[in-house]
Amino acid sequence: MPGSKNDAWLIVGLGNPGREYERTRHNAGFRALDILAEQVGCKIDKSKFEGLYGQTVYNGTKLYLLKPQTYMNLSGRSVLQLSAYFHIPPQQIIVLFDDISLAPGRLRIRADGSAGGHNGIKSIISELGSQTFPRVKIGVGAKPRPEMDLADWVLSTFSASEEKELAGALGRAADAALCVIDDGVPEAANRFNGSHN
Repeated sequence: MPGSKNDAWLIVGLGNPGREYERTRHNAGFRALDILAEQVGCKIDKSKFEGLYGQTVYNGTKLYLLKPQTYMNLSGRSVLQLSAYFHIPPQQIIVLFDDISLAPGRLRIRADGSAGGHNGIKSIISELGSQTFPRVKIGVGAKPRPEMDLADWVLSTFSASEEKELAGALGRAADAALCVIDDGVPEAANRFNGSHN
């Protein structure tokens, strides 16, 4: 019901601020959110809540889009500040982020779950005190060698062929987030899990 406290949704894209990180694996969430912002005609240009955010109305629903500017490991601080200010419950916070357990181009939609080793998600769970928020995982590929440092891998850029796979996935990740709002997590998972170009 318009005007009620919980009628709004927040979609968060995870990444690191700064030009040097723009095209890295860890910034897949930022890039997917940029595509989504374009789709719904929203500018992510307000600086507050330790992040950059924008707001719009999508299908009659208030929608906030957020890029935390805290660096990945503290993303939850920004998410908590905005969601508390606008009274958005965890179940209506959708997080777009990179997942090294999925090949580039693959997606996985989940309603909840642990951080699975992702520091941005770990921070959000810790700050919100809840694991129950929908998430759209964007495949960025596994480390090529087990001994490679994880931080080096997620801060590396994509090869040309990976970038091609990713391009389609980012658009589908944006579509998946809107599908969660329109039709719920099960339907979004049904349509987009494992989806590929």
